[in-house]
Amino acid sequence: MSGPTVNSFFLGNSSGVNFSIILSRRDEETGKLQLANCSGSKRAGDWNLDVTPGMNTSKVTVSLTRTLELCLPNATECCPSPLCVVEALQVLACRGSVMLAQLLIQAEIFANSSFTGNVSENATIIPNQAFKPLGSCPCNLTAGACDVRCCCDMECTPDLQQLFSGSCFTGVFGGDVNPPFDQLCSSQSMEYTPEWFPFLCVQSSLDNTPFLGYFYHGSTSTPKDPSFKIPLQTSPGKPFAGYREGDPILTEEDEYFTVPQQSMAGQCVGNAPVAYLHNFDVRCLTNLESYKEGLPHDVRINTGTADFIQQNVVYRTVTDRGKFITESESLHAAEVLCQNVTFAEHYKFIWKDKNIEQVNVTVFLGSLCDGETLTQRFTVEFLSLKGTNGEEPNENPGYQAGKPVRAANMNHSDPLGSLNIWQPAGRGLCASATNRPVLFGVDSYSGCILEVDINEDCSLLRGNVTEKLNALIQATHIGKRDNSSYSDLNDWVEIIRLDPFSSNVSTGGLKGICPDIPANLNIRIIFAKVGAVQGIPQQQILAVQISYSTVLWQFQCGLGCKNTLSFLPITASVQFIEVPAQPPVPVTRYHKIYAEFDCNQNDVCWPQLLYPLTRFYTGEPYSQCLAKGLLLAFLVLLAAIMSNPWFSKL
Repeated sequence: MSGPTVNSFFLGNSSGVNFSIILSRRDEETGKLQLANCSGSKRAGDWNLDVTPGMNTSKVTVSLTRTLELCLPNATECCPSPLCVVEALQVLACRGSVMLAQLLIQAEIFANSSFTGNVSENATIIPNQAFKPLGSCPCNLTAGACDVRCCCDMECTPDLQQLFSGSCFTGVFGGDVNPPFDQLCSSQSMEYTPEWFPFLCVQSSLDNTPFLGYFYHGSTSTPKDPSFKIPLQTSPGKPFAGYREGDPILTEEDEYFTVPQQSMAGQCVGNAPVAYLHNFDVRCLTNLESYKEGLPHDVRINTGTADFIQQNVVYRTVTDRGKFITESESLHAAEVLCQNVTFAEHYKFIWKDKNIEQVNVTVFLGSLCDGETLTQRFTVEFLSLKGTNGEEPNENPGYQAGKPVRAANMNHSDPLGSLNIWQPAGRGLCASATNRPVLFGVDSYSGCILEVDINEDCSLLRGNVTEKLNALIQATHIGKRDNSSYSDLNDWVEIIRLDPFSSNVSTGGLKGICPDIPANLNIRIIFAKVGAVQGIPQQQILAVQISYSTVLWQFQCGLGCKNTLSFLPITASVQFIEVPAQPPVPVTRYHKIYAEFDCNQNDVCWPQLLYPLTRFYTGEPYSQCLAKGLLLAFLVLLAAIMSNPWFSKL
């Protein structure tokens, strides 16, 4: 730790558990820390230990009680040096005399370096860099001291400058921040001055120098802060042409309409724009301290024709808080601070062609208290105006990004199937994890943790893991299109299953080691764009493959090896691979040879070496080009004949 406070967590029931902190001393001979026991207290030296119990998790806080200010003259209880605290701590969790957990902390804390003296009201005047260099002495690197060989350093006394006056830094670094540049007529810095230099040199003052970065009346570039504001119209009077798939939805203030969404890193971004015809369903974790309200619901939305519509908002109260709330701390009712917040928001956009006709929003409100973790849910769904009973018609039979992939189980009388991945909750255990559907075009990676005993039979473990992975895929076929019919087998592609590899390696009776555990499920979906409907690409699934990756599970022995349970993470990944709708035409040998002389594919174009003499050159009549070419060839031949090798012997 490098600060005065550090937090950790104790997993499990803390009833009857005694927490203590001790200062660990190193043995001067062996260099090892002294053995700890359970006879400590919650205070050791300048350190305090605070424990906040919870349901299955207890928060452990270690804090420093002493000050971190540097010592002033005749001061006590302060830091004599910048490195103020260097100590080793041990936090113990014991039940009686049995040690359950142990945490080793290496503390290296520096003193506060904030300025506490008098602040001068004289503001530093920064010169305009267009006319005067900001740093007139770049080699002056040390404040309040003389820099050796820096002759422009005003902090160097004349006696010190005499020591290195003959070896001062030269150039811009040595203080010559405004040297004459090579283009000046008075400059003699060029070693070889061409004969035409006096005709093209520059007559200018040294104040107008390129070393400053600007010239007089030059344009300056101001930094532009990133903003979600964009112009509604590209030119005055030009109407808004409507939305296309993937375009961000705009508000009346010419800003993006935003709803919290997940980023590529898995975190929630609160100001993410909503894309037209892109559905999503995300969940974001927050607490009362970090909770932020989203975009107000009274914001009017651009329909796509420069008209604006109001959102139809319906507010409801959450009845079952258990679906959204995870209690991380147990506080007394009198000490709890609660606030009415948004638990979920469901947006339904009714669209027609390139316009938005209606926006319906359902907001679920509930009470969030301090110490609780809220799982917010945000959904956006686009429904066609021509739909019946709120269902979107199959105008575009292909898949759209963000919609669930259709699955079917052709071996059952009810062919309805499912293709899911995990949605972990709580501690991330597989026993408490729920499922969520695989969305088209969205590469996903999820997993959960399986508790495994040290005496677990390897065959049973493989079967248990395989069963949990196969439970995600309750299907034998995947729909080629979003409107695939269960009665037509040609509308479906069969799932290709690759069984996990087994090497039949024997562990020799060792406990806690199991090879070839199929812990990773890999789902690869190959699709292609086969057309377009009203400008929207029609995407179709061509093949689906499911494979397994095996790992070597080994029991992880904790501190003291008191626990007989270990954890095995199992994962499921989904990858969408786009391929051409038609296989590319194979390149023949003729095309390979011709490509070497193709001017569009090579930097060197040999066919255009004599381009002015070819018929493709149309800048001048062909007869004039031919005459000039022959004259040029004659001059080259004459120069070759009149050169020294032939006439030197005459």
